[in-house]
Amino acid sequence: MNPFKLFGKRDVCLWLCSLAAASVSGIMAGVSSVNGVLSLTASLIGVTGLIFLAIRSVWGQILTVVFSVVYGIVSVRCAYWGEVITYMGMTMPMAVIAAVQWIRHSDKDTGRVETAKLTVRQAVRMCILAAAVTLVFGAVLAKLNTANIVFSVISVTTSFLAVYLSYLRSPYYACAYAANDVVLIILWILMSAEDRSCFPMVINFIIFLINNIYGFISWRKA
Repeated sequence: MNPFKLFGKRDVCLWLCSLAAASVSGIMAGVSSVNGVLSLTASLIGVTGLIFLAIRSVWGQILTVVFSVVYGIVSVRCAYWGEVITYMGMTMPMAVIAAVQWIRHSDKDTGRVETAKLTVRQAVRMCILAAAVTLVFGAVLAKLNTANIVFSVISVTTSFLAVYLSYLRSPYYACAYAANDVVLIILWILMSAEDRSCFPMVINFIIFLINNIYGFISWRKA
């Protein structure tokens, strides 16, 4: 099935506007450097993936895996080890698992994943796991003398909650991703002050924030 057939008019409009905004910011910042090219590539893949997540298509999870790889490379080049560990070591493998889960619970006719209600037991388990992940990753980041470690640790926590809620097929995955977007906007603003080529990542996560708000609204209407 052609996944683009799931797009409604609003989905197409938001997707094209997001691609345009990401492209313009990337060009203005300059794509002559490797960082510039990779940042723009990550932005375009990321916004496309979020639209697919919003329409409950498994392609959203697949593109999350691709985005994690490209974004991880950008983070390596900027020495943002917290983001490298978070996306390459946690978000990417969890997105693979979530993709399998979504395929198992997709409607055969529409290809859309079926939403699920978050139970109290699942919420308690999620909070315990989030605390454990935060402690472990926080200790690793401290050992690596990670820059802006407070925001980096918060990013770990919100990223875990986002992917875990996505695995559970809960609409609240988008709220966790939105919280993560706010943290990452701050992180990349700080990095852009030192390296102008990283500025597209700021615009990227502002666009992500808008898309995740849209995704939450879309899922709640399902």
